[in-house]
Amino acid sequence: MSRYTICPEASMSRLSAALLLLGAILLGGSSALAQSDSDAYNRIEELHGDAASFDRPLRQLVRAMRSGDAETIAGLAEYPLTVKANGETYDVENAEDFIDNFDDLVTPETRRAVGRQQYEDLFVNSDGVMMAGGAVWMGAVCDDTACEASHWAIIAINN
Repeated sequence: MSRYTICPEASMSRLSAALLLLGAILLGGSSALAQSDSDAYNRIEELHGDAASFDRPLRQLVRAMRSGDAETIAGLAEYPLTVKANGETYDVENAEDFIDNFDDLVTPETRRAVGRQQYEDLFVNSDGVMMAGGAVWMGAVCDDTACEASHWAIIAINN
């Protein structure tokens, strides 16, 4: 058993994420998509706490996706990491496995989309923070069983 607990768990597929986003649009009108940086920040703070600590890993991820920096991206992930790619689902056990298989696990389309991610375009729910239309999810991962301390990490990739 891992010494970390994901807070909250994230096992969302792109379809689930799309359906949630569609529901938000239908319930809230077109303004559900229009948010400012501060709206996204406040939503992260409301649902996950410590929104201030989200900024650095987000910026690292965006830069790493732009440059194809597998090592940085691997270092931002929580393992085991579920990755959906090429019509398959992979359970990536560690950073070395991620780096060795990076080109198969993270498509060029996902890299481009995350590399263009803007803060105001983040989708935030109780599962975590969705980027690039559900291609990547980050979540607050508890560092102890009481979840008194946590860190932000990639918790799912859905190419």
